[in-house]
Amino acid sequence: MSFLAEVMMKGIEVLYQLTSSYGLAVILFTVVLRLVLLPLSISQTRSMLKQQELQPLINQIQKKYKNDPKKMNEELAALFKENKVNPLGSCLMLLIQFPFLIAFLQALERYEPLKDAVFLGITLGQPEKVVLPVLAGLTTFIQFKVSMPAGESGQGAMLYVFPLVIWWMAMRFAAALSLYWVVSNIWSIGERFLLPKPRVRKEEAKGT
Repeated sequence: MSFLAEVMMKGIEVLYQLTSSYGLAVILFTVVLRLVLLPLSISQTRSMLKQQELQPLINQIQKKYKNDPKKMNEELAALFKENKVNPLGSCLMLLIQFPFLIAFLQALERYEPLKDAVFLGITLGQPEKVVLPVLAGLTTFIQFKVSMPAGESGQGAMLYVFPLVIWWMAMRFAAALSLYWVVSNIWSIGERFLLPKPRVRKEEAKGT
């Protein structure tokens, strides 16, 4: 994690030299990082789209075996395995981002120039308690909402709890961290809308 924090500090410094703005440097660094993670992100999104395609079949299994949870889980596991789908795919990218979030926080603690830097009237090294926390929580909610398979209930609690956790964190940590998270979320939302809509496998659902 220390190595990753060092890479982040050097990357932000290089981008600052190009832009003369630490705020723009943080934004550009986030974009560069998401470009590096793009192959993994695309793979995760494809898995998520497959799960959306399978949703009618999932609903059929849940209805058929609603009184037999063990059998239902076995059938769902077999369905996911057959179609090479990760049932946790819709939140995988958020979990992958956490090591980078922690490393970025460590970089902020070490990187003195960023602590007093001001971007759009916001001191990046200090908590900003209004705009960025709201944006962080809202974009996290939207990202979960557009990524969650239609009819999926298992992650319903996380849809509301996780954005509140991010909002709470944004209220207490440096504004630069919130800016990083907001830009990363916007990138993820944009990725989702640029990819094709899942096709619904109605014919398979009827035959289940």
